[in-house]
This record gives sequence, C-alpha cells and structure tokens, in this order.
Amino acid sequence: MEIKVLKSEKEYDCALDRVDQIFEAKPNTADGDELELLLILIKDYEDKHHQISLPDPLVAIKLKMDELGLRAKDFVPTLGSKGYVSQILNGKKPLTAPIMRLLHQKLGIPAEILLS
Repeated sequence: MEIKVLKSEKEYDCALDRVDQIFEAKPNTADGDELELLLILIKDYEDKHHQISLPDPLVAIKLKMDELGLRAKDFVPTLGSKGYVSQILNGKKPLTAPIMRLLHQKLGIPAEILLS
C-alpha cells in the first residue's frame, strides 16, 4: 500500500484493512514502521471526518459513579444535603465551577466533558 495522506473514505477503509493485516508487526521493522504511519494517518482522518461529540456531563458522571461503585450519598459530605446532590444529578441544579472541579478530582472525568 502506498502511504499518503488519507483524503477519502475509500482510502481510509483501505488503510484500516491494511492495519488489520499488519497489526501484530514488531516495532522497528518495515511492517512496524508502516503500521505506525498508518495509525497516525488514520487518526488524522478520523479527527477531521469522524468527530465524536462529548457525552452529556450528567451521563458521564452517573456512568463513572457506577464504575466506581459510588452513590449519591457519597457526595453529601462534600456537596451538601442528599436533596441537593439529587438535584444536581437530575439536572435540576446547575453544575457550578466548584462542583465540576470536585467531580473532576473525585471521579477523574475530563474537565472538557463537565464543561460541555
């Protein structure tokens, strides 16, 4: 495969097929170098043509809480009453900057998701 900037879906699909073929290539080999270049080109194409929007902040918070086995009551000591925490998680109260900072620190959710 000729390696060049990907400009169409057809070229993108061909690059993906080639990556599948050489995915187990060892680093610092011809196939390994080709794989590395193809992955860079694929990422560049995807960044331009297949953008993934950020998830809703509340969905991200609830998913992360579930992953970590946390409940709303776990945030009462830092955020306030159980009712206030419930209102935040149900979208009835806004995510303020201090709350977003706390959720970013406690849950590890990227700030750009919380700000979206």
